[in-house]
Amino acid sequence: MERHQQNFPEGFLWGGAVAAHQLEGAYDQDGKGLCTPDFMPTDLSGKKREVLEKMAINPDEYYPSHIAIDHYNRFKEDIALFAEMGFKAMRISIHWARIFPKGDELTPNEAGLKHYDDYIDELLKYGIEPIITLSHYETPAHLTNEYGGWENRKVIEFFERYAKTVLARYKDKVKYWITFNQINDITFIPSMAAGIVFEEGDNKYQKIYQATHHRFLASALTVKAGREINPDMKIGMMVFANPVYPYSCHPDDVQLAKNQERESVYFFSDVQLRGEYPAYSKRFFREHEVTLEIKDGDLDLLKAYTADYITFSYYMSSVASSDKTHSKTAGNVFSGIKNPNLAASDWGWQIDPKGLRMTLNDFYDRYRMPIIITENGLGAVDKINESGEIIDDYRINYLKLHIEQMKEAIDDGVELIGYTAWGPIDIVSASTGEMEKRYGFIYVDKDNDGNGTLERKRKKSFQWYKNVITTNGERL
Repeated sequence: MERHQQNFPEGFLWGGAVAAHQLEGAYDQDGKGLCTPDFMPTDLSGKKREVLEKMAINPDEYYPSHIAIDHYNRFKEDIALFAEMGFKAMRISIHWARIFPKGDELTPNEAGLKHYDDYIDELLKYGIEPIITLSHYETPAHLTNEYGGWENRKVIEFFERYAKTVLARYKDKVKYWITFNQINDITFIPSMAAGIVFEEGDNKYQKIYQATHHRFLASALTVKAGREINPDMKIGMMVFANPVYPYSCHPDDVQLAKNQERESVYFFSDVQLRGEYPAYSKRFFREHEVTLEIKDGDLDLLKAYTADYITFSYYMSSVASSDKTHSKTAGNVFSGIKNPNLAASDWGWQIDPKGLRMTLNDFYDRYRMPIIITENGLGAVDKINESGEIIDDYRINYLKLHIEQMKEAIDDGVELIGYTAWGPIDIVSASTGEMEKRYGFIYVDKDNDGNGTLERKRKKSFQWYKNVITTNGERL
């Protein structure tokens, strides 16, 4: 039988993805309030910073997000470069603290709204479809200081007001929305993801999953608001996708891998896409002494307002073993056992293109809903050669291998409708605060200490990705 590989569908959403706090800068401009990343100094040790216990800005420290790459003031220049590559879509986040600086105000900051008016119009001018994330680690700091972050049910009300404000403002301009970036990150980086502060003696699972319940409700209320404001809107959910392989065929390893996938990923997508807590969560809650406060109507709300489509980030896979003596490797939001069959990035993230195909199939088999890959890319140390060029063939190869597996998944029958590569322009790393961990097709002249001109320069991958988009993924 002759094999005909399925092509990318017509109208496929090729583009890039960024987060406001990682590139905008202008941390105190136009009435913006402070948010979690504004208190995170550069950390070159590679460890994630949980700094909310003592939120204060030290004048002797350097805070990468305060200037970032000054995209807030240079977005027209940068969007023109994205348009030159032929972007069909751009996944961005609206900075919650620009719209409601403290988070609990009754009226929004008009200057913040005006900025995103101009930003969205600039994207649309070039025919670039905005895909907007409402919360990408940008919880206003006041909501942690005053309310304890998402553990407090009142934050649902504040988020709903914010969501309704921007959904109504851009109802005729933005079709695709995402409620929370990588909502499952709350289990790995709860302070950064959800503004949660722990006291000595706390049951961390209790606090994390109560906050998660509140975020599930906020997401459902956002879906409800979107359908009322403009029924043509699509409100999606997002998780950090991480396939977990058993280290061996020993049943203990296989069961552990299944448990880790459920707990770290599928629990979160099951609630938002199936509209109910999965049966397996009852055992998990019991074993971790979690008793959720669920009010009348909560479960009905989750059931009635599930997300319209799936989005996920994909960078790597991990390995599970009941034998704790295996060597470890680094990862996006957590470390894991090293897979001897895979290469790794400069930061130790295991490179696994075939895992992307498996992940796409697993999600589609489980939910039968459209999928957009909203993050995928390679963080690397880029060097400018003597000719002034950045020859990032390693990035091209990484992306090429992953896009090939996307094609395979489409041929498998997966309804994949978009791909927004992470960090199309160099930005501040969320996990380490570094600039030298670069993902972009566009180089930004800035180092880890904040030195540099902020000049933009096209890398070799810029033209490569342009050709990918022009040929709708046929020329890799």
